[in-house]
Formats: sequence, structure tokens, C-alpha cells
Amino acid sequence: MMATDSKNKKTFPRLTIQRHTMPGIPYAVRSKKQEEKEPGNKTKAALDRQSILLLTVQGLHGAATALSILFVNVFIFKQSRDFGLIGWFALFQHLGGTLTFYFAGKWVKEHNKMITLRIGISLSAVMYLVILFLDGQAARFALLLGTLQGISSGLFWLAFNVVYFEITGPHNRDRFNGIAGLLGSLSGMLAPWLSGFIIGQLGDGKGYPVIFSTSLAVFIVAVVFSFFLKKRKVDGKYEWFYAFKHLADHKNPWRKAFTGLVFQGIREGIFFFLVGLLVYEVTQNEFRLGTYSFITSAVGLLSFWLIGRWMKPKRRLKFMLVGTIALLVFILPFFVQLSYPTLLIFGIGTSLFFPMFAIPMTSSVFDLIGKDQKAVEHRVEYVVLRETGLNVGRILGNLLFIAFVTWIGIEQRIPFIIFLVVIGSSPIISWIFMRKMVGEQRDVMTNK
Repeated sequence: MMATDSKNKKTFPRLTIQRHTMPGIPYAVRSKKQEEKEPGNKTKAALDRQSILLLTVQGLHGAATALSILFVNVFIFKQSRDFGLIGWFALFQHLGGTLTFYFAGKWVKEHNKMITLRIGISLSAVMYLVILFLDGQAARFALLLGTLQGISSGLFWLAFNVVYFEITGPHNRDRFNGIAGLLGSLSGMLAPWLSGFIIGQLGDGKGYPVIFSTSLAVFIVAVVFSFFLKKRKVDGKYEWFYAFKHLADHKNPWRKAFTGLVFQGIREGIFFFLVGLLVYEVTQNEFRLGTYSFITSAVGLLSFWLIGRWMKPKRRLKFMLVGTIALLVFILPFFVQLSYPTLLIFGIGTSLFFPMFAIPMTSSVFDLIGKDQKAVEHRVEYVVLRETGLNVGRILGNLLFIAFVTWIGIEQRIPFIIFLVVIGSSPIISWIFMRKMVGEQRDVMTNK
């Protein structure tokens, strides 16, 4: 792919773009000349020791998170019986993550990435240690716990994005992604099911401490493995407002892309925590919640694999539109009844069609990040801008949920379902803002 600066008529070297769909969405864009200069670069797809170590750290972090993240919300909810408090808990997660991504970007780009990675994992371990210490009083400190979780997640994924970019290359990136995706999918399927089974067998008093202690132990192991990763070189200076300046230019594609990301985040900010709580509320059973997560994650794994194989740049717009409409349609069964079967229909339908929206949405934004050499040089600033857009939407979604719970209440079923439909339709607005940019990218790639 050749990129040309319209002002200087300068031709840049060919770029390689990688996309991923894990939390934090790591990416990599680098020039072929950079790849050729790197010592030890191989032409085969074999993973070197550093790549295997990074996979190990990511796999351990993902397993520890998957074991407990779904049940932290339930644990706090069972103490408070307050949906609004869980909304505040999620809100402070996203506030903490947003501020962390912005301010930690400078340290990651100019100083020690590995320290940031280890601090992120360590703070995740600290959060579960604090939960174990608070025990029955955890709900009283939900905002503190949410902030701690947001900061830890922000530090880990920001550092991981950059380290991942530096460790992998075109020769082994596909293999790395395949293994990382497999590890993440297996964790998402098996860990919540195992946690639900443990809680179901041991009861609340012993079950929750066991899964939180297990997550704590796995995070500690991940920190130990991270010390075997080599210190990375620093590259360039972090420009605080470089990417954000684009939002003031109505002709810049980042303006619409940022708005599209905001509306994507609105749905995520609510549905991320609410669906699990609703499943627990209608079943009062952690094991059935774990089983629900197992089923929907398995369907999601299959769907991501199939859509990933079928997806082409020329199909992005149509796939996005079909996906956004389907995400809305599968909310409608709740008008009949809010029950485990309708929640299962919603979960399976969402898992089937969400990749049709998420894959082209993510790919289009990453294509924008890697459009030319100057964008590549500011990749940290752009990934911060992307995460800020998503988190602004998540924060807005959380605030809307808190307002609804406070003034109307979930007990009002029909108003609540209407609220879910309105929030669930936000990806359609994302599609409206993204369609011109996605169409232009399609035309460019089709004409090459």
C-alpha cells in the first residue's frame, strides 16, 4: 500500500497493518524497512522466545480476568441489591481507564513500557486482594474498586498494545494472533463456567473467596513471567493534543470516526455489565450465569472466526448495517418476557451478529491509524484518541443508565425495555457516521 503526502508529494514505504479484537484491541503498523532492519527477523512463522512470553503473560491476565470479572458485579450487587450502584461502579471503571490511557501514554512512549505493563497487572491483583479484605463491605467501596479496576486495565492494555507491536512482525503476527485469540476465547468460555460451578458447589461464603483468590494468584504469576520480557526501546516524544486537534477540523475523517466510536461505546457501557446482572436476577444462580457465558462465548468464537474469513473491504458497509440492525432486533423478545430463555436468545443473537459490526468498525479505524508514515509515528496518540472515544460513549451510557434507574427504575418493565431498545440502537448511528469513511476505504482498496 503506498501513501502520498498531498503537500510534499512524498511517497512512504509500504505499511503492514494488524488488527485484533481482544480487550484494548492491540494493533501494529510498521514499515517494511523497519522490519528488515530488525535483528533476528525471521521469514518463517515461528514465534521467538519474547513472543511466547508475551502470549503467556496475556493468557494469564485474560484467564485471571475471566475467572472473576463477571462475578465481581454480582458480588457487589448481592450486597447492595442496587442496580444504580453497579452503574456507578462501571462508570468509575471507565473514568479511571480514560484518564489512565491519556496520562500514561507519555510514559509508555518516552519511558519504560514494561514497568507500565507490570503495574497494570499488579493493580489488578491488588483489586482482588482489596475485595477479599473488604468481603461483605465491598459494596461500600464500589467506586474505589471501579476506579482501581479501570486504572489497572488501562495501564495493562496501553503497554501491551505497544509491546505487542514491537515484538511481533509480519513473519509471525498471524500465528501470534491465532494463538492469542484461541487463549482469549477459551478463557472467556471456560473460566466463568468454572467460577459459577465453584460458587454453586461451595456457596457464597467460600465460593467467591476461592475464585477471587485464584484470580489474585494468577495475576501474581503473570507479573513474574513479565520480568522475563526484555526492556523495550523508547521512540519519539508524546504529543498530548496531536490527535485530538483533528476533531476541530470538520473535513478530517477522525471527527466522524470519533463520533462513531462514542455511539459504539454507549451500548457497550451498559450492556457490558447489565446482561450478566439480568441473567443472575432472573435465575438467582451463579452456575447458570456461568453456563450462559459459556454458551454465548462459544457462539461468539464461531461467529468471529466465520465473519473474519468472509470479511472483505468491499463488504464492510453491508456487514456493518446488517450487524447493527440485528443487534437491535434481538432486544425485541424482551417485550414478550424478560426471562432466561429470552436472555439466551438475546445473547446468542448478539454473539452471532456483533462481529459483523465490530470487525469492520475496528478495521476501518485501524486503517485510519496506519494511513501514512506520519500517522504511524503517532500511533500511541491515535490509539489514545480511539480509546477516549469509546470510553466517552461508555461513560455517557453509564450516566443514562444511572439516571433511568434513579428516576424510573428497572421494575417498570416496558419503559425499561424501551430504554434498552434506544440504547441498543446506538450502533446504527455509528454506522451513519462511519459509512462515508468506510466507503472511501473500500474504493481505495478495490482500485488497487
